[in-house]
Amino acid sequence: MSDALRLDTCLDQIASQLPTLTASCRVVEALAGAARQIAHLLARGPLSGDLGAVIGESLDGDGQKALDAITHALVREAVIASGAAAFASEEAAVPEWLDPAGEVAVAVDPLDGSSNIDTLAPVGTIFSILPARHASGADPASPFLQTGRRQLAAGFFIYGPRTALAVTFGNGTRIFTLDPVSGAFLAPAPPATVPAATREYAINGSNLRHWEEPIRDYIVELKQGRNGPRGIDFNTRWLASMVGDAFRILGRGGIYLYPADERQGYEAGRLRLVYEANPIAFLMEQAGASATDGRIPILDLQPAHIHQRCPLVFGSADEVRRVAQAYERAGQPSSPLFRRRSLFRSTSNVAELFA
Repeated sequence: MSDALRLDTCLDQIASQLPTLTASCRVVEALAGAARQIAHLLARGPLSGDLGAVIGESLDGDGQKALDAITHALVREAVIASGAAAFASEEAAVPEWLDPAGEVAVAVDPLDGSSNIDTLAPVGTIFSILPARHASGADPASPFLQTGRRQLAAGFFIYGPRTALAVTFGNGTRIFTLDPVSGAFLAPAPPATVPAATREYAINGSNLRHWEEPIRDYIVELKQGRNGPRGIDFNTRWLASMVGDAFRILGRGGIYLYPADERQGYEAGRLRLVYEANPIAFLMEQAGASATDGRIPILDLQPAHIHQRCPLVFGSADEVRRVAQAYERAGQPSSPLFRRRSLFRSTSNVAELFA
């Protein structure tokens, strides 16, 4: 499409207007190259080999699949080529310093939704870009232990019927689609805007018996539909792929919930704060939506370690707020920051590129 915004043009304009974001633009450009390779592998399916084969053990003790390792290697190579200072991945136990002259630190989930590899359901690559904060002899984890408010850019690539990139540099959220003919990422539509109200929710309802009471009460209320206190019917959507649900919400609204529960290993939530929840929260807030752990805005949480877990609730602002109210009714008040903070943050003159 001749009138579509090209990703490379957008990145060049951002870098020229805001030199402080040049390093972040280089990272996004390099990751786009890795995403093209990953998309090609996935499009060939079993012709690329047994991508779903278990080849080892993940940090969670689950099986690490072949494509987990492949995407980690491709993304790491791209980050190194971009000149980033530090790199952290879900597939690596510890972060690493890369380039002493680098200005940014990059955290990634190389393959979100890997349980979907053999089912043709969407999978994705999530990334977060932070200031490097160099310190001689410092722990390479140190740049990643900043709150999500410090992110310079964030986004995810989703590989499904088409390959797309959702990205923000702190002033709006843009969605680019990979043109398989030219290889360019193009944005033919205006910036994403998530409606405040919705009738769709995404949650793994099989775990209802394990949830905290406020989450259980909230979901039961939705299930009652027009016969319940809300007086309207809701639909359930659950892809077992966070990027898939996030992409849908950016396109038409909805709410996604992955709460903490009483099962062993889920008490503090299951998703990783640094390289899953923070980038998704940044994208959502910049699209006019909201993201919390149920009570506190995700971007205000202080990471204690690189693989820290947290509950995650994101999407249409009215529904995210209702979840916080459910906790308040149960005597577990939400953060005053959540009640006061504007859901959309405008921080730079990159605005016209996302308008």
